[in-house]
Amino acid sequence: MVAPGTVPATIEPPLILAIDVGTSSLRVLVYDRLGRELDELGARVSYQPVAGDDGRSELDPVQLRDHLFTALDRVHALVVARGLPLAAVALDTFAYAGFAADAQGRPLTPLFLWSDTRPWRAAIELRHQVDERAVHARTGCPIHASYLPARLRWLRTSAPDVAREMRAWLTFGEYLEQVLFGAARVTFSIASWSGLLDRWSLRWDQNWLELLNVDERLLSPLVDRDEPLAGLAGELRSRWPLLAEIPWFPAIGDGAAANVGSGCIGPGRAALTVGTSGALRVVLDAAAPEVPWGLWEYRVDRARTLLGGALSEGGNVYAWLQDTLRLGPPAEVEAAIAALPPDGHGLTVLPFLAGERSPGWAGQARAALVGLALGTSSLEIVRAALEAVAYRVALLDRLLSQAIGPERLVVASGGALTSSPTWLQIMADVLGRSLVVSTEEATARGAALLAAHALGAVPSLVETAPAGGPVCEPDLARHARYQQAIERQAWLYAALVRRDVDALKGNAGGG
Repeated sequence: MVAPGTVPATIEPPLILAIDVGTSSLRVLVYDRLGRELDELGARVSYQPVAGDDGRSELDPVQLRDHLFTALDRVHALVVARGLPLAAVALDTFAYAGFAADAQGRPLTPLFLWSDTRPWRAAIELRHQVDERAVHARTGCPIHASYLPARLRWLRTSAPDVAREMRAWLTFGEYLEQVLFGAARVTFSIASWSGLLDRWSLRWDQNWLELLNVDERLLSPLVDRDEPLAGLAGELRSRWPLLAEIPWFPAIGDGAAANVGSGCIGPGRAALTVGTSGALRVVLDAAAPEVPWGLWEYRVDRARTLLGGALSEGGNVYAWLQDTLRLGPPAEVEAAIAALPPDGHGLTVLPFLAGERSPGWAGQARAALVGLALGTSSLEIVRAALEAVAYRVALLDRLLSQAIGPERLVVASGGALTSSPTWLQIMADVLGRSLVVSTEEATARGAALLAAHALGAVPSLVETAPAGGPVCEPDLARHARYQQAIERQAWLYAALVRRDVDALKGNAGGG
């Protein structure tokens, strides 16, 4: 029995409470300074975004806040019962998602997720007004429905009354600071996901603000990840006394946290994350001189950048297939698709159920399934879709190789991928790379480690890389076969997606 207030000998203080807010669930966990999770001190809440045929993808920010507060209640009670001291709170959130707010920070709209594709016409309209390659070089982001320039343009057209009343644009991390401390700030990390941050000066991009006629006061003040707040407001002090006076670090992007948590710091280690969506990223010590078209560059902090690409598809594709095709018990589905041969179904899939982000940035793209026959089974459709997502990751891998060279270790994380041995094997075979499988909750762990680093408890983040997990080795014969399938998907993409973009040129509209 450990005495109250005493940290177990196997755990090294300070202890960090980490909050990880994702697209379909949030987690509250406790870590020591080396990123080791304390057992039985966590809470998880699942939820479902509101989606529509028009491309909407939303969450209620107030309801999301309430979900988080419920999880914090549970974990706070557990920590109090164990008598453990907490040194700080770390936070990461999905990026980039935000909502219009009034002068007091109260929501005027739902929280629009990255997967909300309704601003796609506004994005095309903006592409006709500016040099998109120059925007990409300046901000590290192309013009796309998921970024803030198109979102603000769309909001003014679709909800002009709300746009006139709006006095702030807040991401969930900013909203949380407003509720907890009465003031909202945004880190370079989160701001870099907006498409509105100049990646060189680390200031809001004046060219965009002028073109969009946006007052800079609409956006929160910029801070770095190591600038916490303390002193909870109002009744929250008595609700969570352990958290009332300790530092709360501002939110960072979940992608940046996942890289740190999986030990992917530096160009020699890439993080492959497949949760609701997918991404492949590396951390660099400075801004890349040039960001390859098709990729983006975001920020971890003032010093470090995150180079990579993000897919709109991932576990959401698998979940949609399970629900729509009524596949049955997941374990049986897993065994059945594992027994199917690679690309043996004659199908070609564009897995764009939520539009496309990297590498083509066609926000209006829709999913397509080509090659169906009377003998096609539902399990073959599932296997084809999982392979199709892997082909999109392979395109990102090629672009990263052009930018930083081909030699790197790939660490795989994210529940959608690591819970499916078959999908892991498909991914390794498609990439032709060994995948080290992270057994950690990489995103929450990364947020905790960055907080410990900011406290001075971790001299070097590189030293906190987790021990290697199981390795999934590629089958090179399957790899060769999959290259033909990638080219087949590229042909279908050119036939369906690029044609639509070309047809819209000169007739973009403002919606």
